[in-house]
Formats: sequence, structure tokens, C-alpha cells
Amino acid sequence: MPTSTIPALMNAIFFTQYGSADVLQYGTLPTPTPRPDQILVRVRASSVNPIDWKIRSGAMKLITGSDFPKVPGRDVAGEVAAVGANVTRCKAGDRVYGMAAGIQGANAEYALLDESAFAFIPEASSFEQAAAIPLGALTALQALHHHGQLLSGDRVLINGASGGVGSFAVQMAKALGAGEVTGVCGPDNAELVSSLGADRILNHHEHDFTRDLSRYDLVFDAVAKSSYLAARPALRRNGRYVSTAPEPKAAVTGAVAAAFSDKKQSVFLAANRGTDLALITAWLGAGTLRPIIDRVFPLAETAAAHRYSESGKAAGKIVLSVE
Repeated sequence: MPTSTIPALMNAIFFTQYGSADVLQYGTLPTPTPRPDQILVRVRASSVNPIDWKIRSGAMKLITGSDFPKVPGRDVAGEVAAVGANVTRCKAGDRVYGMAAGIQGANAEYALLDESAFAFIPEASSFEQAAAIPLGALTALQALHHHGQLLSGDRVLINGASGGVGSFAVQMAKALGAGEVTGVCGPDNAELVSSLGADRILNHHEHDFTRDLSRYDLVFDAVAKSSYLAARPALRRNGRYVSTAPEPKAAVTGAVAAAFSDKKQSVFLAANRGTDLALITAWLGAGTLRPIIDRVFPLAETAAAHRYSESGKAAGKIVLSVE
């Protein structure tokens, strides 16, 4: 797409104050301009992740600040519309995906990606499937591999195994050589989690995994509903507990306790790492990894998508279609 055809204004979802899903607006904002090392993408699909409504609610305003308007969304899938002066990896029209660059998000007609952090969408994958991948899959991979240091033969538990991150984590744990993968989920999603490769299913309504004494080498709390202190009895010697940004007090308390134990804690937010997305893309192309999509909403109905995500009922990812 020639740069001259890119409109000065784009349709976007944004908010000008923190609050409930009611603060989300659908309107026009200036189309972003790529820096020399960035690409501008005509977004065809994006998604809603829990981090989006946590930011929107103001729960993370110490990090996100008070500059408005803010465009939510991290996941981008679409076609290259323009490239920065130093970009050599792609050209206009290429199908690409990744996590949005900079402070503005992806729930819009156009978004920016860093050249170092995007990947090409496999030919057999749709824009909606690609949009379901970046943040959730990067979080899962980094939790298991970089922070959890998963070893071949490890016993691994995924808490929240049917969610947008957990559904990737189950598949990746098997791909990385886990000996046994236990998925914790509700009874309605047990069949799904089993189909993703879980060896054991625990119904979280009936079974408290923290009572499985010394069973697991790695516990990944993909929904940040537990804590290191609660999960520690379930860890084997030299076991690891990994979580995605739980309540700060619990993280600090856990860090202090882990300093005096052979059982370790790691709390993190996903990094926008191109080498990780390349591995994820290879798995996707080989059929080792498949995204699970619960529902697809049009961009204009992002507020409804936020409410659905906040309900905790989604199995897999919530995708936004951007026409």
C-alpha cells in the first residue's frame, strides 16, 4: 500500500480517563507515523487480554500514567502499510503480526510494530488466528522457558489452563519436553485442556493443587490467582513458581520467602522479543501450536469484549475484527 493512501485519521478505540468498560470510545485519532526502525500495519485483527482492562480500570496507573487518550490492545495482525527508513525485512502488503510498539495500542485501524519484534503470518493462518497469538504465547513461552527453566521430564502445572495464556502454556510445556502436564480449569473446559495435551486435569472447584505435596517441578500461575507461599508446598525440591504480575504485596512477600528456600519465585510481564516470536511462528507453521479463539467481536464492540473478558468465562482468546 503506498504511503500516500494512508489516511491522516483512523478509527480507533480509546479512553480519556480510567474506569469501567463504559469509558471506552469508538472514534477517530491521528494515524501513527513509523520511526526509522518501525513498520505501520493496517490492522485486520487485534484482541483483548486481561492486561487491557486492568490498564483501562486504572489498576496500573502508577506505570501507565495520566497521558490521554490511550488506545488499548497489544496484539496486531494485518498488512504492512508503510515502513520506516531503516526497515529491510518487509515491504508493503506483507502479512505480519506481533505486539504493538510504543505506548499506544492495537485496537485501531493502524498500529506500529518494531522491525526487530514482528513475524510473518504463516500462509495457512488467518488474521484472526494470528491476532490471538502474540501476547498470550510470548507470556507462556517466557514463563516456562526463560523464567521457569523447564527441563525435559519436569512435572508442570498450569493454573488457568483454558485461558488465553494457559491454553498456549499447556501446548508449549509438551513441546518443550515436560514429562507430565497438569491443567487446572473449570469442568466445562476439561475436554479442551485435555485436547491441548494435558496429562492430568484438575477441576479448580473441587481440587486445590497446593495440597499436591511435592508433586511439581514447575507451577505456572497463568491467571495470577495463587501465590508463591500458597503453592510452595506443592513444589518439589528446587521447584519454581512463576506468575504474571500478581498483587504486589504477595509478590514481595514471596520474594522474601524464596530468598531463604530452594524453591524459587519469578514474577514478570512479557517482553516484546522477536526471537521468541520466531520460535512461536515455527511451532504455529508446523502445527505444534494452535490458538484457541472463544469469540470474535467487531472493533466497535470492544467495550462488550472487555466486559466478557472481565467475566472470566472465556476459553482461549477474545479477538477483535478490524474491517
